[in-house]
Amino acid sequence: MTISRWFGRVAVVTGTRMSISRWSGRVAVVTGASAGIGAATAIELARNGLITIGLARRVEKVEELRSQLTPEQQQNFHAMKCDVSVESEIIQVFDEIVNKFGGVDVLINNAAVVTQKKLIDFDNSSEVQKLINTNLLGAINCTREVVKSLRERNAEGHIIHINSVYGHFMPYYPDRPTVGIYTTSKFALTAMAEQQRQEFMSENLNIKVTSLSPGLVETEIMQTIQGMTKEMIEGFYEMTPHMESKDIADAIIYLLSTPQHVLITELTIRPMNGIF
Repeated sequence: MTISRWFGRVAVVTGTRMSISRWSGRVAVVTGASAGIGAATAIELARNGLITIGLARRVEKVEELRSQLTPEQQQNFHAMKCDVSVESEIIQVFDEIVNKFGGVDVLINNAAVVTQKKLIDFDNSSEVQKLINTNLLGAINCTREVVKSLRERNAEGHIIHINSVYGHFMPYYPDRPTVGIYTTSKFALTAMAEQQRQEFMSENLNIKVTSLSPGLVETEIMQTIQGMTKEMIEGFYEMTPHMESKDIADAIIYLLSTPQHVLITELTIRPMNGIF
């Protein structure tokens, strides 16, 4: 993220209180940190001084991200294996994090999967269960463990759910592969974020919760769509306005930089001139 393109232009500035420095040395957990938005976010958090733990099934991919950090930043970067679709693994890894680092202050719920199964497909049971366990229950269970840590320390925290524009409208593209169940999970994530906000408020917890809804981002998730070849994916991105994972990571840094009395409940980001 850079503001240099505005050099020489006219601006009126009345002062700012934006800073991520208050999170320096605090603990952040990023789920689905092996690639895409999760990987980019983990890197940026570590670069900004947070003790960053990247969770993923492919933990070796998270370890590879170290090469993008300075030796000092690498000291703040940790990789742990966790499949967020499995509740017992979530409980175990968060217990380990609390025991090792003293607690969790920031959670980026990013892990998600997609399936081409329809709600009316007779053989959809296993894929629907996997998707809901990852996209929705994974976020619920990870948030619960972080809130437990924050409560015990009476600490400020911030939960950021990586949602989607598909969590706010149901697309219909009859000539494209369906992502209907994915959209269902993202709609649920939208409702969940608001319910959590109300629960935090009712219990007077000093915890922020934000739903961050990107439009099209170039990530590995497209490779999991059945029938999409490498050539088709490359052609799709060439023809379609999209964002990079770093763009979303920069937005997360922005959210964490807001003063504690400012709560951004929903942040929707689309590529310029993008259709979604």
